[in-house]
Amino acid sequence: MSTITVCTTCRVPEKKDVTDEPPCGEAFIEHMRTAAAEVEGVSVRPVKCLMGCERSCNVALSAEGKLTYVLGRFEGTAEDAQAVVEYAAGHRDSETGVVPFRTWPQGVKGHFVARIPPLSAPVEG
Repeated sequence: MSTITVCTTCRVPEKKDVTDEPPCGEAFIEHMRTAAAEVEGVSVRPVKCLMGCERSCNVALSAEGKLTYVLGRFEGTAEDAQAVVEYAAGHRDSETGVVPFRTWPQGVKGHFVARIPPLSAPVEG
């Protein structure tokens, strides 16, 4: 099972100070839920902040014993959500969480922020 954690408080940079509209993260979580609804082994959960405010619509993709990936700079569209879910399916199918670049959906390329080793991995000095 791979889990997509979606920041629901994210705002696109041009609307970061607009408080009378809902943040784009609220729509993004709904798009993500729709995209993942028919994908076995991929779950979606909301979080109020991933602390990536300078990048809009942040997500973290994680699974027990696998690499975690943080992605951002999305607009929060249904197309963005579909690309993340497609990538998450590859993450789910990978023993380590590494998804071969040739299989990445175009919509995730250029959106990676960080790769975090699993807690169970030995630390390299």
